[in-house]
Amino acid sequence: MKRALMPAIAMAVALSAAAQDDPWGALRVLEGKWEGPESGQPGKGTSTREYRFELNGHFLAERNRVEWEPKSPGAKPEVHEDFGFFSYDKNLKKLVFRQFHIEGFVNEYTLDSVSADGKSLEFVSVRIENIPPGWRAKEAYHLVSADELEQMFSLAPPGKDFEVYTAAHLKRVK
Repeated sequence: MKRALMPAIAMAVALSAAAQDDPWGALRVLEGKWEGPESGQPGKGTSTREYRFELNGHFLAERNRVEWEPKSPGAKPEVHEDFGFFSYDKNLKKLVFRQFHIEGFVNEYTLDSVSADGKSLEFVSVRIENIPPGWRAKEAYHLVSADELEQMFSLAPPGKDFEVYTAAHLKRVK
């Protein structure tokens, strides 16, 4: 039994050491400017996003703007903006994402899962400000290629499962 567990323990220790060497490894590919279509409950729109490291590389900043198509002829497009900061919490040994929305919501997420190939990440909320208790949010990222990204934002009302609220298909522009 001990011999069977030794390789698994060695692998876990190696992965943990690698994560401590560069906890940003899974997010570095996001750095840059992205654009693409976004769809979901608000309708169809176009997203522009930028990710860049700030303050000596301690934080990854995200700025997002989505312009939704007007819901009726002659109406103005709805604009959504949010910005956020990813940080690495050394005590938790986890990436944390704080996201500030133009509507006044503040979502705080922690990295919940990373796919075996490292191309898919899920951040699940641990706290949401300015919304009734019990709501949860999830940000999921899937790297299609070095220059193509799919991102989904999901919400779950109290006692219910997550449902996709918006989905973006972004391509690197810079």
